[in-house]
Amino acid sequence: MAARSGSDTEGDGQETPLLPRGKDGRVPRAPACCSSRYGLALLSCYGFFVVYSLRVNLSVAMVDMLNTTRQTNHSASVCPAHPSPARPKHNHTANVYNWDSETQGWILGSFFYGYILTQIPGGYLAGRFGAKWLMGFGILGTAVFTLLTPLAANLGASYLIAVRVLEGVGEGVSFPAMYTMWAAWAPPMERSRLLTISYLGAQLGTVISLPVSGQICFYLGWTYVFYIFGAIGLVWFVLWAFFVFDSPNTHPRISDRERLYITSSLRNELSTSAGFIPWKAILTSRPLLAIVVAHFSYNWTFYTLLTLLPTYMSDILGFSIQQNGMLSALPYVGCALFAVVSGQIADYLRETCLYPTVTVRKCFSVVGMIGPAVFLVAAGFIGCDYTLAITFLTLSSSLGGVSASGFNINHLDIAPSYAGILLGITNTFATIPGMVGPVIARSLTQHNTIAEWQVVFYIAAAINVFGALFYSVFGRGTVQPWAIGEVYHHGD
Repeated sequence: MAARSGSDTEGDGQETPLLPRGKDGRVPRAPACCSSRYGLALLSCYGFFVVYSLRVNLSVAMVDMLNTTRQTNHSASVCPAHPSPARPKHNHTANVYNWDSETQGWILGSFFYGYILTQIPGGYLAGRFGAKWLMGFGILGTAVFTLLTPLAANLGASYLIAVRVLEGVGEGVSFPAMYTMWAAWAPPMERSRLLTISYLGAQLGTVISLPVSGQICFYLGWTYVFYIFGAIGLVWFVLWAFFVFDSPNTHPRISDRERLYITSSLRNELSTSAGFIPWKAILTSRPLLAIVVAHFSYNWTFYTLLTLLPTYMSDILGFSIQQNGMLSALPYVGCALFAVVSGQIADYLRETCLYPTVTVRKCFSVVGMIGPAVFLVAAGFIGCDYTLAITFLTLSSSLGGVSASGFNINHLDIAPSYAGILLGITNTFATIPGMVGPVIARSLTQHNTIAEWQVVFYIAAAINVFGALFYSVFGRGTVQPWAIGEVYHHGD
């Protein structure tokens, strides 16, 4: 494409001058340091930290919410318990409950019944009315309901399930809204970097909230888990409301150079058909189906570990509540590190080494899905070797972070103008594992034997491998014809 300068008309009707392109047809990059786009990445990172903190803290708190004097039916294959220091006496003031394993499964999975409801509507509403306030109020609502969690638990399991469903409704709009925002903010050759920074918050939320929740339960009581993390969510909302804007053209403090860099680099990727959504083409798109299958498959393993790893650490490996949160977080430390590094490598391969986008996305997806499957199966075969168990589970989740630069951001490659809607569609199907996975896993592990947990790991690994292979065959890396009249290729 020939280099262009002059001006162009954006979707909001404003006349926007374009930066001159280099000989390779690329727009000169604006500095990253102190830029608005990287500021958005950091604040959205904080936002997803809140999202995942509020999502996973129940997984640890659940261990402390149960009446440990109830009768159990553990087999002889369960590992010996680890010694634990005496807990502060004031810790025992919080109520405990006699929920059986089936009720626990429904409570842990109930969040996703609300989460699935707002995926597609979230993408549509973000594109129609703006992503900033949709995401802001969604997470704010989740924070408020988190503060009400102890009250709901005291009223009964059904009330707790209802509150968790409402939390899911609020969080359901977060990813579609953020994808819609990144469609207007992320230059094509910086997508992997910006999105991995942004979604690093999800890993950090897991990494930090799991051990911190364990310590809070140990020293203060499980109710404070919800009070503290709910308050953190309220602080995020204030920052988001004051410092974030829907697009570069509406940001009052962005530099002209950065605004022109972003709008010029996206000029050939955003649809000019304002208000029109090609639903038939979207729903019959094979590249989108590939993302759906990969996303569903990956999330089966991810949500299985996310919701049940603390239970596995407690019931099988015998770790106390204080040790549990810390060890359950280790896999997500590796996942966060791998996600950030993979984002840098992916953009380097595309921009400097000129690898086709589709090749990068498929390779990173295969490594990020088959690798976790191998180590998850291995974790089921090592019995009570605590060191190997933690090592294999950590390697499984760490390699999963590589997929952050694979299918996970492929929506922006194939249809940036409709990325929020596409993410809503794929996340709708990808939420199903969170709904049924914990229920199925707990129904398969009623006696808490290692053999029962092996079956849970086999199922998750097999689904992961299938998703990786399907995406490798049908995934694509270019803007699809139905997403824009004039297609700009990054390589397919």
